[in-house]
Amino acid sequence: MSQSLAWMMLVIAGALDVGWAISMKYAEGYTRIGWSIVSLVLLAVFVFLLGRALKVLEVGVAYSVWTGIGAAGTFVMGVLLFGETLSAMKLAGIALVLMGIAALKLA
Repeated sequence: MSQSLAWMMLVIAGALDVGWAISMKYAEGYTRIGWSIVSLVLLAVFVFLLGRALKVLEVGVAYSVWTGIGAAGTFVMGVLLFGETLSAMKLAGIALVLMGIAALKLA
């Protein structure tokens, strides 16, 4: 597998991580069966993609990028979907996460 394909799989895994976190919220403690199934499917797919990407990418970089995508994306979706609070300090924190992801990709 090429580096570029591994990075693409990693980014997709990060996006699916966001979907997983949001689906867990909708699953309401895994009491809503439909959302619970969606959550478990997303979990399985992103773990598979992350594992495939780790065959090529360094584990420290890949895991950090994956968690950063998940954290930043889940934060944005929480604001958009659930009206979670937005502040200058939170935006600064997410900006730092995104800068860290960019730095790891460039390293």
